[in-house]
Amino acid sequence: MRRAGVAVLCLTQFVDVLGVTSATTAIPAVVDGLGADESAAGPLATTYAMFFGGLLVVGARLGDRFGHRRVLAAGLIGFMAVSLVGGLATSVPQVLAARALQGAAAAVSVPSALRLLIHLTPDDRDRRTALAAWSAAGAAAGAAGFVVGGVLVGAWGWPAVFWVNAPVGAGLLVALLASVPEAPRERDRVPVDALGAALLVLAVMLLVAGASGAERGGAGGAALGLAAGGLVAGVAFAARMRWAAHPLIPVAAVRSVNLRHGTVLSFVNTATTSSAGVLATLVLQDRLGLSALGAGLTLLSTSLLAIAGSAAARPVLERLSPRRAASAGIALIALGDLGLVVAGGTAVGIACASGVLGFGLGAASVAANHLGTTVPGPIAGSASGVLNTGAQLGTALGTAAVVMIAALGSPAWGWGTAAVLAAATAVWAALAGSQAASANPAPERAGGDARAADPA
Repeated sequence: MRRAGVAVLCLTQFVDVLGVTSATTAIPAVVDGLGADESAAGPLATTYAMFFGGLLVVGARLGDRFGHRRVLAAGLIGFMAVSLVGGLATSVPQVLAARALQGAAAAVSVPSALRLLIHLTPDDRDRRTALAAWSAAGAAAGAAGFVVGGVLVGAWGWPAVFWVNAPVGAGLLVALLASVPEAPRERDRVPVDALGAALLVLAVMLLVAGASGAERGGAGGAALGLAAGGLVAGVAFAARMRWAAHPLIPVAAVRSVNLRHGTVLSFVNTATTSSAGVLATLVLQDRLGLSALGAGLTLLSTSLLAIAGSAAARPVLERLSPRRAASAGIALIALGDLGLVVAGGTAVGIACASGVLGFGLGAASVAANHLGTTVPGPIAGSASGVLNTGAQLGTALGTAAVVMIAALGSPAWGWGTAAVLAAATAVWAALAGSQAASANPAPERAGGDARAADPA
């Protein structure tokens, strides 16, 4: 295993996630500094996620066609350039354009970084270690982003949240070129399906926009219309996948049980944890009277224990299959959500329950990524894009549903809904693991040239 290369790729994941949370912290300063209406906060919060989630699969296919190292380098350069320009914005539309382009650059970078990570770790034990580090990097960035964003905004104003990405990205680019070799590309460079890409991007963007609208204002006509449009675009994308000569997601990827199950698990992981965290933040500030910083520090247990859960997943995966390991992790998520139902009326209770939830998230994320990337080499890039898209949709749709249910009833209703979904998924994953074990396939290394077998 090339430790330096793995470290560079995990730092890329760290920077991309840090860009989400640190910029979110700067939203009030952007609104005040540019003299904008408070209604601008919603688009500022969701634009990045819309473009990031919508373009992940496209970014993965670009890596398959042009080379993942090359595409990752281009993504880093784009992220740096947009960040420099974004800090010079003088209006909200300019900031929104910068956030959209940042999301697009991150969508190009993340799937290629994960594909290169898999390429650098052909040994199964090394891959478990690398995936644990990858998940831990994302969790650490989620925690650090709020602190870093607050410090930068307080010291130099909101533009610093954009500008800091330039020197960091430059360092990563140099390290990437020095320590990470290129992964094998497709032998036959099929064209990227432009129509399929447009339909997928439209579907994800409309679903995220509809979910965000529902989260802020309930299930109004506009939010439902956006969500319905997203579903229609999704159906059209599925039809295009069936009839296109070169579908955006390769047929082998669609048929991969590992990838399908890994994507479902990734979706549920974020749907049942991000939603609980957002609801906990609202309770801490609106009901318990904590400041934004106080709420962030209270929920620090989620990210810190997610790092611990990621580290614990590696030895667990040496004893349990990916599905069973994911089942155990998601069961802990369900327990954490139930803890919020019971003890969500106090800051201490929220901190403790969120820690349990975070540990389960760390373990389940590593297991889901391990399962979803155990696919043949030619579709490994597409697999990374699909997995990350599932996680992004889980965050958007899960948060919207849980916050809306809480608004209709109480926070306990929202957390309880997340707990039920997590518990049901844990049972499903355990049963799926038992069925896969009964088939007793011989596991194949991820990224191999042969057809990857289905690990239990």
